Amino acid sequence: MTSTTANHIQSGIQPVVSSSLWSRHLKWLAFVSLAILAIFWRDAADMVRIWWTISTYNHCLLIIPILIWLVQQRQEELAKLVPEISLPGLGLIAIASLGWMLGDAAGVAFARQLGLLMMLQGAVVTLLGPTVARGLMFPLLFSFFLVPFGEEIVPFLQMVTAKLSMIFLGWADIPAFIDGIFISTPTGYFRVAEACSGIKFLIAMLAYGALVSNVCFQSWNRRILFMAAAIIVPVIANGIRAFGTIYIAHHTTLDFAAGFDHIFYGWFFFAFVLILVMAIGWPFFDRSIDDPMIDGDALRESRNRKTSGHKPMPVMAAIAAIVLVPVLWTSMLAAQTSPVPDNIVLPEVPGWDIVSYQPLYPWQPKFDGASHQLLGRYRNRATGDQVDLAIAVYDRQGEGREMIGYGQGALVPDSGWSRNRSLDAPEGGDAAELIAPGPVVREVISFYRIGGKLTGSSSVVKLETLKRNIFGGPQQAVAILVSSEITGNDAPGAATRAFLADLRPIDKLADAMAGLR
Repeated sequence: MTSTTANHIQSGIQPVVSSSLWSRHLKWLAFVSLAILAIFWRDAADMVRIWWTISTYNHCLLIIPILIWLVQQRQEELAKLVPEISLPGLGLIAIASLGWMLGDAAGVAFARQLGLLMMLQGAVVTLLGPTVARGLMFPLLFSFFLVPFGEEIVPFLQMVTAKLSMIFLGWADIPAFIDGIFISTPTGYFRVAEACSGIKFLIAMLAYGALVSNVCFQSWNRRILFMAAAIIVPVIANGIRAFGTIYIAHHTTLDFAAGFDHIFYGWFFFAFVLILVMAIGWPFFDRSIDDPMIDGDALRESRNRKTSGHKPMPVMAAIAAIVLVPVLWTSMLAAQTSPVPDNIVLPEVPGWDIVSYQPLYPWQPKFDGASHQLLGRYRNRATGDQVDLAIAVYDRQGEGREMIGYGQGALVPDSGWSRNRSLDAPEGGDAAELIAPGPVVREVISFYRIGGKLTGSSSVVKLETLKRNIFGGPQQAVAILVSSEITGNDAPGAATRAFLADLRPIDKLADAMAGLR
């Protein structure tokens, strides 16, 4: 122990951490982070593209500047800490790498992007140490908002918005009838579309609420209450927004209401909600502007006195191995072939004739990247009932060619169609009722065949896809959708059930289309 260090300890003053030590660790972290981003550049580029092109995630463009600001706020206190190499951080990188591999195998972009982010977080823990990571805990957690999420709850939010609108319409004495996400009034027929679900406001408010809770509050009770307000207020406000559009249309015209909605709402509406939430929380802020965000001295005192002594090169080599093995493994399996027939045709069905496809409202399932797609209409010779058959065949699934995912299958976003409710489905299938303007009602029964299993469950499809992309095996996958328009007094499901009874077993048809029989 040097006399200078001894004097510092005796006087109760913490020794200053060498800037060169921090510089070395930050250089190692920068090198590893850039290497990880280079290896997974497609996932990183996809995230940036989503931030830039999809309005729901435009707020993500502000997250990185905010993260830089959050670190700068902690810079003075962080300088009191000793950066060190921590082997347990490799465990976080390994978990993230495994998560990326599972996401890549299952074709789940969210899992890949989350895995990429967690690898970068793991690099921080590994190369700066657990004490510094504790000082950076909130910025590390806040960085999760960089990963686009939330599309899965859009249908739920549509239903909530529709039901809130009905409550407000009742208070305003406007007669209305609700059917799923469709609301009928004497003025017209309204649909709570995906864009009106309020998802963009809710996700942005979650990020904003988390930031304000950390910066402006010290009490955890107040933080929790503010976060609750950041969730509840936007949901209620979006219900008021939908009600307002219907209310204006009821007292003016549909065209005027639509124009007002486009002018008044959008980010102006979000700004109003943001100000409202801030006004609710302002009187309860309990953090002074001069209060440090972290206590560097306390963190340093809690640090394990045993220094790691680990050399950086072997640790960085271990990081490289951890992140590269899953990439090489999935790439090797992706090189395997799984051929399908060069051409497929609509099957002949006893008692049914193939006729021209003329739907009452345009409908076509979406299966991006499919090797083959068919869509045809059949007419029952005896009853005249008409049924549509859609088939999609994949030789294998991969990035941009997932059989299951948001916007894939029977319900295509921004197509005019909305899912109204689930219906009773035959074994191995999933049935749903879709509605389009008119209204036009359509029943769709979806079957998926993969890995020798026939299912209507998207979870089963994802699991079977994952298993085959990790352990190998036949990659062919087939989607078969049987659908019919419900008009007049038609009994829902009667035509599709009759068609399915005359169609050969779905599993055999799917295998034939994939060239497996």
